[in-house]
Amino acid sequence: MSAAAFVRYRDDIEQPLPDETRTIDEIVRVFAGLQRLTFEKHRHAVRGAHAKSHGVLRGELTVLAGLDEPLAQGLFAAPATYPVIVRLSTSIGDVLPDGVATFRGVAIKVLGVSGPRLLAEPAGARTQDLTFINHPFFPTGDAAAFLAAQRRMARAAHLPEELQETLTNTSRLGAAVVRSLGIADPAGILGQAKPHAHPLGVDYFTAAAMRHGAYVAKLAAIPTAAAQQPLRDTTIDVTSDSAITESVQAYFAAHDATYELRAQLCTSLDTMPVEDASVRWSEDESPYRPVARLHLPAQDPFSDARRVYADEVLAFSPWNGLAAHRPLGSLMRSRLRAYEASSAERHARNVRARVEPERIEELPE
Repeated sequence: MSAAAFVRYRDDIEQPLPDETRTIDEIVRVFAGLQRLTFEKHRHAVRGAHAKSHGVLRGELTVLAGLDEPLAQGLFAAPATYPVIVRLSTSIGDVLPDGVATFRGVAIKVLGVSGPRLLAEPAGARTQDLTFINHPFFPTGDAAAFLAAQRRMARAAHLPEELQETLTNTSRLGAAVVRSLGIADPAGILGQAKPHAHPLGVDYFTAAAMRHGAYVAKLAAIPTAAAQQPLRDTTIDVTSDSAITESVQAYFAAHDATYELRAQLCTSLDTMPVEDASVRWSEDESPYRPVARLHLPAQDPFSDARRVYADEVLAFSPWNGLAAHRPLGSLMRSRLRAYEASSAERHARNVRARVEPERIEELPE
């Protein structure tokens, strides 16, 4: 496809709703309430989202040579290899048993990135965060829907962990029936009731739109290593509360992992909106195309030192990075304030400074 087929980024491409600021204020308030609740439960502060780590890895991201101009933007503008820190997680803002069926996430922190940045803080940062979930769109398409979901989570957070696990698995079984009948995904229920898939065998997506230099795109991370392919149809026995973490440790004890990062460029704001993250962009209209490769060598992904560094020191946010990759849409604007407030609360409660690493050697073995 020629460059003329793709939507060009412009500053007015986003269209905030009149009451959006008030909605985001309430999201931040609910987020803070959930964090206080989990702090009282654990006597330790955790992330307001993606609280549970399953593995923390070092690796390299290699930008491909010979990309077409619409793909060769921002971080991907020129061939290069960057060190990265990668965190595997579960999306809920609490450390719950792995039997809870919900979204899983991957966050990539790319080190040594130069260029104009979105945020002035952290000062001197040269990192680009890319955040993914194992679903191509969000069930909450905008700030108002995100607020409603957070309120539901706040109510559920008071339930015993065993009941939360039972409820999510009941939803998962219902979603399996919906899939078997070929019924269209109702309000993203299939995304919320994910099966217990092996985390190294699933595709991951930014799910919401982002600026891609002069264009607009979504990104995906697709597993490509030979050892990952048998895991693509594999589910995990979640009898153990740490089954996912154990599966990640077992895999990286013997195998490397590789992913192909792909960009899906927006061709129409009518069919590929930026303000509604619950709309799946058609791959027939615009396929995902390769822009980089991620390599994660065999290693210990969850040593005590590495776990503490990731959970206590690091922060991941789609807003931490280059202006060329600005997150777009109502949902992503709400994540800016919610994630920054969550990070500040977590680091203050745990009396640990947030650090944006400059060298890969800062990640402990």
